[in-house]
Amino acid sequence: MSLTAKLLAATAFVAASSASATELEVMHWWTSGGEAAAVNEFAEAFNATGNTWVDAAIAGGDGARAVMVSRLTGGDPMGAFQFNHGRQAEELIEAGLLRDITDIAEAEGWKDIVNPSSLLDSCTVDGRIYCAPVNIHSWQWLWLSHKAYEDAGVAVPTNWAEFVSAASALEDAGKIPMAMGQQGWQQAGAFSVLIASLLPSEVYNSVYGDKDTDVAGGAEMATVFQAAADARKMATKSTVQNWNDATALVIKGEAGGQIMGDWAQGEMAVAEVSAGEDYSCLPGLGTNPRLSTGGDAFYFPVLDDEAQTAAQTELAKLMLAPETQVNFNLKKGSLPVRGDVDLATANDCMSKGLALLKAGALLPDVNQLITPDTNEQLKTLFTEFFADPTMTPEAAQEEFVKIIGSAD
Repeated sequence: MSLTAKLLAATAFVAASSASATELEVMHWWTSGGEAAAVNEFAEAFNATGNTWVDAAIAGGDGARAVMVSRLTGGDPMGAFQFNHGRQAEELIEAGLLRDITDIAEAEGWKDIVNPSSLLDSCTVDGRIYCAPVNIHSWQWLWLSHKAYEDAGVAVPTNWAEFVSAASALEDAGKIPMAMGQQGWQQAGAFSVLIASLLPSEVYNSVYGDKDTDVAGGAEMATVFQAAADARKMATKSTVQNWNDATALVIKGEAGGQIMGDWAQGEMAVAEVSAGEDYSCLPGLGTNPRLSTGGDAFYFPVLDDEAQTAAQTELAKLMLAPETQVNFNLKKGSLPVRGDVDLATANDCMSKGLALLKAGALLPDVNQLITPDTNEQLKTLFTEFFADPTMTPEAAQEEFVKIIGSAD
């Protein structure tokens, strides 16, 4: 081929690529400092394909999901959107509003690389795949401020029992023993962490998976409600609303610790504090180390525009590409869904998570086991419990049993 012919061919290729490139609106609820840094990795990788990422971030998962569902059911779909792994998209799939991306998953070999396989299972309905899992987020972490304990003159706790015991010393030093945002999802999430960390896995699976009301109302669960009462007392002076504001209290040494998912690591990274030096992390509250296989996945609405559909395909593929997986998850604080990527630069806390993942010390995430409706009922219960110190652990357990008994 002559040089002129080669140049003409190259020009034609670029023109064709530019013609097919398009803007794609992507909705998500990643708005904190660490989250914004992480999602920017997706945006940059997508823009490098010649398409344009149009960011549509909405603060707060509950509010964001409501807007997303309203847009979809109202006939105004976005290009892609974030949900958690689990059952949140079932009704949208049944309504035929979401794109079947099984062909992409098969072409990219997702079944061979996504680990654990339950993440892809959560994207699968009637044998067809409807979402791209992008990370593994686990709730079962206790984040501890070294400064807070140094100021109080006590050792940094190594487990939940020591954390509770150190609370009075922190209070005497003018610290908040436990930081917690005043939102139901944070409080219900912390309660689920207590079940997963203080009791055998069989209890967690029986309650959330089997909906066993005998176990939910039993003596073992009663100890968890007492632990929740301890958490309520320790968090009395924590008046912030947002989870990242609670994390900031730990970062600044104003609070001893926080039960929060590993996305807290993203905030630590932005604040430039170091794992093992400025803060510690205890998976399973230091009592029963294990991880839940929760996290985030992206769904792709059915669109009439061929260029946007092609852009959706590009986005789905790159989200699980090795380099994108590493860049995104290092900033998000989560673990990659690919089991074949190099995370040699992982910090102490991420390394703990990787070790537990490798060992198979895993639990399904609550969102994978219960419906959004049941989840809302649990949020309401624990919002009331943490707001009302007169509500006894016994009364809360009775309400909990009713919710589990009516769950599907």
